[in-house]
Amino acid sequence: MPAPEGFEFRVDGADTVTVLHHGKVAARLRGGTAARFLDEVERGDAQLLMARVTGNYRRGNERAARQHPRNSGR
Repeated sequence: MPAPEGFEFRVDGADTVTVLHHGKVAARLRGGTAARFLDEVERGDAQLLMARVTGNYRRGNERAARQHPRNSGR
């Protein structure tokens, strides 16, 4: 699966972070969630973290996996 890309974030005020995906607002984090996000960005992969925060990290083979014979009873 390719690495996530196209994400950026901006800090709006003291306690708000806006996450953008290709220039469009994907998520707004406020308060403690925004503070934890900023701490995690400093420690890890910012693109992956933003993809996980926005829920945009599950792309690719979900449909193919659902149609696989071993998953037919689910």
